[in-house]
Amino acid sequence: MSALVDPAWLHRRRNDPAVKLIEIAGMNQDEMQAYKAGHVPGAVCWKWKEMLWDPLRRDFPSPGDFARRCGEAGIGNDTTVVFYGEGVQFGFYAWWTFRYCGHRKVKMLDGARYRWAAEGRPLTIEEPPPAAPVTYAPAKRVERMRVLRDKLFKVLRDNAALLLDGRSPEEYRGERVGGPEGPDVGALRYGRIPGAKHLYFEELLDTNKAFKPAAELQQLVAARGADPGKDIITYCRMSHRATVLYFALTELLGFKKVKIYDGSWTEWGNLVGAPVER
Repeated sequence: MSALVDPAWLHRRRNDPAVKLIEIAGMNQDEMQAYKAGHVPGAVCWKWKEMLWDPLRRDFPSPGDFARRCGEAGIGNDTTVVFYGEGVQFGFYAWWTFRYCGHRKVKMLDGARYRWAAEGRPLTIEEPPPAAPVTYAPAKRVERMRVLRDKLFKVLRDNAALLLDGRSPEEYRGERVGGPEGPDVGALRYGRIPGAKHLYFEELLDTNKAFKPAAELQQLVAARGADPGKDIITYCRMSHRATVLYFALTELLGFKKVKIYDGSWTEWGNLVGAPVER
C-alpha cells in the first residue's frame, strides 16, 4: 500500500481509531502558530525536536524512549500514523524517523494542509482530546536507511554513491549556510560535499506542496544522474529537506538503494578536515 495518501483517503478514515493524524510543527513554529490558526480536522500537533530527537544527543530516540513516546500518544505497533508538516519537510522528517525507528505503518498526507485547503476542505482550530495511552513494544532501528559521517568519508574516497543535496541554490553554491529567509547560521563553512548534485526539494512539489507526477519526478532525478542501480545518499542542512528526496526516490519511484546522511551540512560544515566544494 502506498505511503502517500491524498485528502480523500484521509477523509474516508476520519473516524477510524486505528489511524492517527499528526501535524509536525517545524522551524519557527515553537508556538504551533500554523496549527492553532487552522489544521486538518482530527490532527494533533507535535513539536519536531520534542518528539523526534533524543533529549540530549543529536540523535533519534532510543527504541525504549520511542516506544514510550508512542504509547503515551495512543500509538500502538499496528496504528497507522499519517503525518504532514509545517513546513512540509518536517512531516517527511517525521515519516522517515518513524520508519527508521521501526514503525511500519506510517504515511504522508500529500500536499499537507495546502492541498487539503485547495480542494475546498475545511480547516479547524478545534483540538482533539488526548488519546488514551497504549502499550508499544520497542522495535529495532532500520539502520540501512542512514549513513553516518565515517562511512561517508569512505563513500567519497571510493566514489561509491551519488550524493543529492536538497538545500536551496544559495546554500548549494556556498553563499549561505542557513535556509532561505532565515538567519544565516548553522555551520562554520560554506559550500557542499564534493561531487554532490543539486536537487532543491521544492522542485519535486507543485504549488500546493503536493508531489509532481511520477514522470516529472523521474526526469528530475535522472537529470542528476540517479538511477535505481546506484547507491544514493541525500542530505541538506539538518536532513529535513533530504527526507523529501528520500521519500520521492523510494516510495514514488521505487529506488531501493537510498540512504540519508542526517548529520547533513550542520555536521559536515563543522568537521575538522572534511573536504568542501564551492
